[in-house]
Amino acid sequence: MGCCDAKGLMPLEQALTKLQTSVSNVCESIILPLSEALGFALAQDIQSPINVPPFNNSAMDGYAMLQADLLEASAETPITLTMVGRSFAGAPYSGDLKSGQCIRIMTGAVMPHCADTVVMQENTLADGAQISFTKNPSFNDNVRQAGEDLQQGQTVLKVGHKLTPRDIPLIASLGIANISVYRKLKVAVISSGDELKNLGQPLAEGDIYDSNRYSIIALLSRLNVEVIDFGIIADDLNLIRDAIRLADEQADVVITSGGVSVGEADFIKDVLSELGEIGFWKLAIKPGKPFAFGKLPSSMFFGLPGNPVSAMVTLYQLAVPAMATMAGLIAKPAIRFNAITTDKLRKAPGRTDFQRAVYSVNTEGQLIVSTTGSQGSGVFSSMSQSNCFIVLEQDRGNVEIGETVSIEPYSALMD
Repeated sequence: MGCCDAKGLMPLEQALTKLQTSVSNVCESIILPLSEALGFALAQDIQSPINVPPFNNSAMDGYAMLQADLLEASAETPITLTMVGRSFAGAPYSGDLKSGQCIRIMTGAVMPHCADTVVMQENTLADGAQISFTKNPSFNDNVRQAGEDLQQGQTVLKVGHKLTPRDIPLIASLGIANISVYRKLKVAVISSGDELKNLGQPLAEGDIYDSNRYSIIALLSRLNVEVIDFGIIADDLNLIRDAIRLADEQADVVITSGGVSVGEADFIKDVLSELGEIGFWKLAIKPGKPFAFGKLPSSMFFGLPGNPVSAMVTLYQLAVPAMATMAGLIAKPAIRFNAITTDKLRKAPGRTDFQRAVYSVNTEGQLIVSTTGSQGSGVFSSMSQSNCFIVLEQDRGNVEIGETVSIEPYSALMD
């Protein structure tokens, strides 16, 4: 068998299932002011304590009246009503409206008692208090009904929903000042490798800069988690053991990059076996085969490969969905579309392949996709230049120009 054959490798779908069945929400609920809750997961349903809007109101600047008074109105035979008052936002008209009368009303103002219709001012002629109407409006025209948006007692947002900028004003409109959310997930990040150097340090022969930690922390920042940066740990069994033990004491999740392959200095897997247990190791995906998942005494463990693209792919495809569950978020499947490839794609059967690519729409309105060139697991420019993955199924082989492939546009975490 060749090096890319799937013998002994766990299929991606099986790994994802195992991840989701092995993790659960570990975050306690806390109470936060609404102004500080953006990005957190709801720890209880949001139910509306009021109707929204709380009263019938006008959707237009114009005049409110009884629609029955205008049944015979037309351009040839306009009907004139007497304006008896005004209703402004925050200053409603207090009297009852009678037949033959109308009131001046502004957008958002309370509809007066008995009024059922609003005619916008552009469709009227005013002569002092005498207002002429040349059209017969429909009943309830330009009127927003109480509870039309949300009704009292209605569930507005459910437990596990991640609060977005669209949700904050919705909750504010209900008058809710404080809400119950899950605390931030604590994630410890460790880079391992004698060859790694911090940014700004000179490189000796064989050294490289530690980019994985930066990519991991950048993506985690989009998840609204608390990151604990353990920096670079040398390829020393005792140092790695001490770092992972300390990280386990401080965090809900421990993420390492590097040290999970089969080299003589790759100690991560050994330490995981010693301190906890291995859930699985080595997957039928490309890039990212040497990905490790397991449990430590107080946390879950994700061991990412050392190659930069492999680390990012496995973090995004495997660790992130599991961490979302641990943070109390509702799981959302990745969105994928079919597209026509403009390139030949090299692919050996045996592993699910995530090739970096750019999708667009051609002049014929078709969704097309092109690779970003070299797909080596160390070529991170292929990630930077891309906006999606081409997801090639495990059993699929080479792909010819014009064939249909599945693409996965990057979510907001990556985009």
